Amino acid sequence: MFDVFQFNQLIHARRSVYAKDYTGEKIDDAIVKQMLENAIWAPTHKLTEPWHFVVFAKEGLKKLADFQSECYKEVATLNGTFDETKYEGLKKKPLQCSHVIAVGMKRDKKKSLPEWEEMGAVFCAIQNIYLTATAYGIGCYLGTGGITSFEEAKTFFDLTEEDKLLGFIYLGIPKTGLPDTRKRKPAEEKIKWIS
Repeated sequence: MFDVFQFNQLIHARRSVYAKDYTGEKIDDAIVKQMLENAIWAPTHKLTEPWHFVVFAKEGLKKLADFQSECYKEVATLNGTFDETKYEGLKKKPLQCSHVIAVGMKRDKKKSLPEWEEMGAVFCAIQNIYLTATAYGIGCYLGTGGITSFEEAKTFFDLTEEDKLLGFIYLGIPKTGLPDTRKRKPAEEKIKWIS
């Protein structure tokens, strides 16, 4: 039996903590490995396990920063949407983190599941990472902007044309602990019971 009170508290304590609020201190790789071990226990229809993670740490963070900023610059310049501030942000953000995890989805074509089911499984895996980070007191957030939707970015993350890059999980030690703000409407407003 599990401690239900602590489990409920863990879920309620989960927060997004952004890179600008990290100390710069490094997280032990063993904790990040535990996050990913917990991630793969997410529900997955027909056991397709569509998640694909690429972890950037140490010098890898600079490689990610350089790649994503230059990829953004190339694509945005071609389509006339280049923004210098966004470019600088993409170059800076990974360097504020202890680790960054690129999250991809690789589909199992033989099992022919709808794409939304596979995405759902990956986002459940992301929630497991979030909850594990919270349990360890680690700052965590999922970013889905930047180069996430760029086809040109996929090969850098070992993804093929059929795969999807779904975002980046940024990890770091929070400067002031996990925030305590509560921004949820009462559950009753979102639920209809039919008995």
